[in-house]
Amino acid sequence: MTDLHRLSIRELAEGLSQAKFSSRELTEHYLQRIAKIDSQVKSYVTVTPEQALRDADAADAALKAGNATALTGIPLAHKDIFCTKGIKTTAGSKILDNFISPYDATVVEKTKAAGLVTLGKVNMDEFAMGSTSESSYVGATSNPWALDHVPGGSSGGSAAAVAADLAPFATGTDTGGSIRQPASFCGLTGLKPTYGRVSRFGIIAYASSLDQAGPMARSAEDCAYLMNVIAGHDAKDSTSVKKEVDDYVANLSNTSVKGLRIGIPKQYFNVVGLDADVKARVEESLKKLEEMGATLVEIDLNMTEAYVPTYYLIAPAEASSNLSRYDGVRYGHRCENPADLMDLYKRSRSEGFGPEVQRRILIGTYALSAGYYDAYYVKAQKVRRLIQQDFLKAFENVDVIAAPSAPTTAYKIGANLSPTEMYLGDIYTLAVNLAGLPAINAPVGFDKDSLPVGLQLIGNYWSESQLLSIVHQYQQNTDWHTKRAAIAEENA
Repeated sequence: MTDLHRLSIRELAEGLSQAKFSSRELTEHYLQRIAKIDSQVKSYVTVTPEQALRDADAADAALKAGNATALTGIPLAHKDIFCTKGIKTTAGSKILDNFISPYDATVVEKTKAAGLVTLGKVNMDEFAMGSTSESSYVGATSNPWALDHVPGGSSGGSAAAVAADLAPFATGTDTGGSIRQPASFCGLTGLKPTYGRVSRFGIIAYASSLDQAGPMARSAEDCAYLMNVIAGHDAKDSTSVKKEVDDYVANLSNTSVKGLRIGIPKQYFNVVGLDADVKARVEESLKKLEEMGATLVEIDLNMTEAYVPTYYLIAPAEASSNLSRYDGVRYGHRCENPADLMDLYKRSRSEGFGPEVQRRILIGTYALSAGYYDAYYVKAQKVRRLIQQDFLKAFENVDVIAAPSAPTTAYKIGANLSPTEMYLGDIYTLAVNLAGLPAINAPVGFDKDSLPVGLQLIGNYWSESQLLSIVHQYQQNTDWHTKRAAIAEENA
């Protein structure tokens, strides 16, 4: 079968359970596509064909014996920030270029237990710091919709792999928009769950109070299948919440769009730099939801101007602390012939970290330093609470909040945005992480250059099922999520 990559997760699961094709055939199909196409997209950092085929054979045996789960035998790609036993895990950085993890992240462990087949690890911005996937030590990934454009970041490799049909779905992480923004740029569905919903154990840390793992796929239904596997409490993660996990697939039709109150923040649609095409596509998608029975309610989110400065004090401060462990002593890059211990530290870190990571470490170290800690870090944490309260007040009157996922469509590779320009591009996504809320991106059309546009829906705590259900029903009435990039079509 030459069109296996066109099937949804549900169709793949049905095909495997009915023995229409085997997991080995499916895995070989994707490995062949990676070998043929990925030299143009550059989404994968490490491909693991031998292990993938071994896992596929084990999945076929489980299917034959009747011991399979709903997803046994389906391939996926992991963002290269998830520790994978025996496979290189670089986080897109030179400092971890030789790091092979001795254990699996909980998310990886859960996907293995569910019988999913790992195709390999996909590219990302270094230590998840960036919005373009250009800061990766191994080089930039291309957007399948336009190879001279970025796929977004930091989960750009995950987005590009799925958009080019080089994996049916992929894991991503979202610290300030790193699932939602690349999903928007690549025409995918991507869910950032509530903080504490998915285990962070084994995810290489950027900012520990903000990081959260989630699924990236073509549709809300596909994302729901992966959420059923990765969500849940983990005793190894102290921030993981003991709360019953929904059956996200079974709940896809549970939220009625009829009567749904969607909050439209006035401030979000008057942001300087919001592209006219993006605004138009998002407004069209909201009109469609209104036609389906939703009510649009204008709301105020008065803390909007505080999002970027608050985030870019808290996240770098936590990064400064988390990245202090990379000192060239136990693992990772080590400089050659250090003169003494201080020389070892200085040269290992300056050689191992790229410019953006160094910039954030310096900002964070300054914000945490004596004399500035109270003035910057503590004050940012207080503002963070005000941002959270702003959202909770809004949720007293609405069920979900709508916004663009990004103010523009994908940038050109090498556009050389200033750090400030790049940070302002995160205006719509940062607050969700600061408040710990769940949010989802859904593809809603294209701009004048045929680049994808995304709608973001933000939910109250633990409302992942509701968000997936709303987007699923929207996708039953539209076909944006079925559109494919030319590179995927040409190589079908």
